[in-house]
Amino acid sequence: MRALCRLDDIPDGGARGFPPPPGGFIGLFAVRRGDHVMVYVNSCPHIGTPLDWAPDRFLSRDGTRILCSTHGAEFEPMTGECVRGPCFGDRLEAVIIEIRDGTILVPADAGL
Repeated sequence: MRALCRLDDIPDGGARGFPPPPGGFIGLFAVRRGDHVMVYVNSCPHIGTPLDWAPDRFLSRDGTRILCSTHGAEFEPMTGECVRGPCFGDRLEAVIIEIRDGTILVPADAGL
């Protein structure tokens, strides 16, 4: 496992993106709701483009949905399910995490 960030580095109700690890090619992003965090691969299931339209911009204005910057697909933040758009019914690729002493850990190969 490798450290992604501290839980407190992600605002409650917000999201944060992370570049690929050294030698990797796909970034990750995390969505936080209280003490619950989901980490996903930053790739739309429709055509594989990154979801954020600007650094750390993954959520709708009201923070209730993850948005794809390419086609406007909408995803449930805590399940990754697409609820609107060209990939309806598909899911974002979730990354298994562990939170230890306030630090979010992801598998060493996540994003490779």
